[in-house]
Amino acid sequence: MRPPLRPIVAGWFLGVMTCGVVALLVAALFLSGIAFRVGADQPHSKLLAWAIHRTMLSSVRRHARREVPRLPLDRATLLAGAALYEQRCIACHGGPGIARAYWVSAMLPTPPYLVDASARWSHAELYALIHDGVKMTGMPAWGEISSDREIAQIVALIEAMPMMTPDQFAQLRRAAAARRR
Repeated sequence: MRPPLRPIVAGWFLGVMTCGVVALLVAALFLSGIAFRVGADQPHSKLLAWAIHRTMLSSVRRHARREVPRLPLDRATLLAGAALYEQRCIACHGGPGIARAYWVSAMLPTPPYLVDASARWSHAELYALIHDGVKMTGMPAWGEISSDREIAQIVALIEAMPMMTPDQFAQLRRAAAARRR
């Protein structure tokens, strides 16, 4: 003998409605600013920080699958990359022997040092991060104002950084600055 279908459907409907009401309540708490504070003077909760970081990692890996330019790590490429890095990146990300700007410590999340970025990110992922930027981090989408070649030059420099001493990086920065004059 089969149980009547009506109580099962009613229970399922009540469960769906309860989930909908809870979801609306949570959304209202977030949108009203009660459950989420946007001030940069307090870090996210551990759970939210983990979720945001996990989402960023997955998004970068998914969108970095396209073909991207790869330039040789020769002196001309590194000089061009160093000039762009000096203008756009060094204040937030530092470099070999170069600290980030003092004010960067007030950003949440704090921008990472990029000296070892090529050990954590593939060539295509670095390109995607620089080209597309990262929402809600202060990392601009440089692809909106830069050529593919310029972004590839910055990626080349970042990939070469682990092989540079602070003195070599300083010499490269001086040579890049001299070229701009």
